[in-house]
Amino acid sequence: MQFKNRKYRYYLPIYFALVLMIGLWGGIKLSPRSDVHHGMFAPASERYNKLTDLVNYIASNYVDSVSKEQLSEDAILGILEELDPHSQYFPAEMLSEVNEELMGNFEGIGIQFRIESDSITVIQTIENGPSEKVGLLAGDRIVMVGDSLVAGVDIKNEDAVRLLKGPRGTEVSIGVFRRGVKGLLEFNIVRDIIPTYSVDIAYMPDDTTGYIKVSRFSATTYDEFSAAMHALLEKGMTNLILDLRGNTGGYLQAATKMADEFLEAEELIVYTEGNNRPRSFTYASKKGHFESQPLVVLINEGSASASEIVAGAVQDNDRGMIIGRRSFGKGLVQEQLNLPDGSAVRLTIARYYTPTGRCIQRPYTNGKEDYYEDFYERFHNGEIQSADSIHFNDSLKYTTPGGRTVYGGGGIMPDIYVPYDSDQYPEYYNKLLDRGLIFRYAFQYTDTHRQELSDYTNFDDFEKYFTVHKGMLLDFIAYADEKGVPEDKEEIRESDQRIKTLLKAYIARNLFDDDGFYPIYHQIDDTFQEAIQYLASKEDKLY
Repeated sequence: MQFKNRKYRYYLPIYFALVLMIGLWGGIKLSPRSDVHHGMFAPASERYNKLTDLVNYIASNYVDSVSKEQLSEDAILGILEELDPHSQYFPAEMLSEVNEELMGNFEGIGIQFRIESDSITVIQTIENGPSEKVGLLAGDRIVMVGDSLVAGVDIKNEDAVRLLKGPRGTEVSIGVFRRGVKGLLEFNIVRDIIPTYSVDIAYMPDDTTGYIKVSRFSATTYDEFSAAMHALLEKGMTNLILDLRGNTGGYLQAATKMADEFLEAEELIVYTEGNNRPRSFTYASKKGHFESQPLVVLINEGSASASEIVAGAVQDNDRGMIIGRRSFGKGLVQEQLNLPDGSAVRLTIARYYTPTGRCIQRPYTNGKEDYYEDFYERFHNGEIQSADSIHFNDSLKYTTPGGRTVYGGGGIMPDIYVPYDSDQYPEYYNKLLDRGLIFRYAFQYTDTHRQELSDYTNFDDFEKYFTVHKGMLLDFIAYADEKGVPEDKEEIRESDQRIKTLLKAYIARNLFDDDGFYPIYHQIDDTFQEAIQYLASKEDKLY
């Protein structure tokens, strides 16, 4: 039921691990899905299946009762475990949920919520969605779903989603607590198809620069991106910042169509090749609408798969500047095999290569555990704080037509590296971030001041007139002290502006979603500011 994933760049590695569990299987080829054929006309020797015989033998003779279905699934999981980190099996009951992330819509009541103080709290209702139509409001607490009490019972996010989502046309009744209203408000909501969006925001931070943030590559991403880009061009955009930070990938075709907008006809975007799949090339067409203007692509350690295809195509064709931190390093392509029982296997069938011929896939020969530990290691070996800790083997060195040195075998290395150096910020500020206290206080403030905040009917007025005044900052400091971060006056003075900016940004997000958050947050976003400075500099620029 959640609408648009939230990605907070400064959350520690555990954040990226959770996101990557959903997104790293992206890079799926957007082609008709394969189905199992039983091979009844194959020679008898080929029809013999040792695995099937073994499962049947165990089911018929094992000392305890076993499930043939479970044995088969365990066998599949065991086989895939020995292949690569991104070949996966999805049981039938899980497949639709996994696919939903990339389909561009889901079926439900149309709210964005979070579990706060052990209750389902509405953050936003989706515009023109079922919940908005019946009068549900931001700040409402859902207490009952049908006959089930869901407040004060330690409900988990996945349980809330299961209760509220459902097939289009079905009805769900909810009981809602609303501040200032006695008793519970009852709503009967007919579920419908709810669109999800992969373009989080598109806006003009200055008169000539456009900014587009893309959170995933779904079935609707290219259309969303194209519409956003054309709207910015009409507003006078001559420079573009494309933000792919935290974007874990998705459909390969969505990525190639986006890259096509930046490249001239016949320039190579990507090619794929596997042991059983011949080399397949994808070239730019003649239809690009942003082929010569200044372009910057932002990436970080959470950018993977389809994101790396776009960044690699831009970098290898000397088309634009890549700014940020080294990307994840996922250069494998999966294809889905649908099984008769509704389950599916996503099997790695090829590697993809950037135009210079580099495969940016990280090594996985030591198994999945070592593969993901390598990702965590970036946060411990100093890479996030300094590019100097990154060492590439000379055998992985490639050169672009423009003479830039690029590397394969471990993600896309940006042209301009922007570290996240927590040491430059006071310990007090880092503790606030680590514990999510600024985010939590902003939610609490929004919830308890919703009436006065409703006076800001649009973001422009909020940005211009709302300030985090001294009294509010002192209240936050007291709140943080109660939550285990003692007041430190000297360090507060060093970081008070960043604290105020984040508080305002999160309150804006609660009121205006990402359209409110990013324009304020970008004021303290080092990578974004580096992009702005690069585009504004008088030096020769690589477009």
